Amino acid sequence: MDPDKSEKAEIDDPLTQGQSWKEAGRSVALATVIETWGSAPRPVGSHLVIDSYGHFEGSVSGGCVEGAVIIAALDVIKDGKAQMLDFGVADETAWSVGLACGGRIRVYVERLH
Repeated sequence: MDPDKSEKAEIDDPLTQGQSWKEAGRSVALATVIETWGSAPRPVGSHLVIDSYGHFEGSVSGGCVEGAVIIAALDVIKDGKAQMLDFGVADETAWSVGLACGGRIRVYVERLH
């Protein structure tokens, strides 16, 4: 059974959703935008929470960046080691990371205890 379907909170705040998931006994990671430069889709302080089932709430960027953050968060949940992720534009990677608009973001991903 998918626990997210039975416990989905009608909440817009990802931090509140993460707390709800923790209280339900789930393992949860928190991703936070800690730095931006140039054009960035989300401001510093934006959050994305991810549980061990791969459910997520919130946003740190969008597109391929969000997918990469979710994958990293699942690793953080498994091994408990926080990660600092940098996404930016280089000619050869601009489209693959979803920041072709010319920006750069730094995201810190940690397991919630």
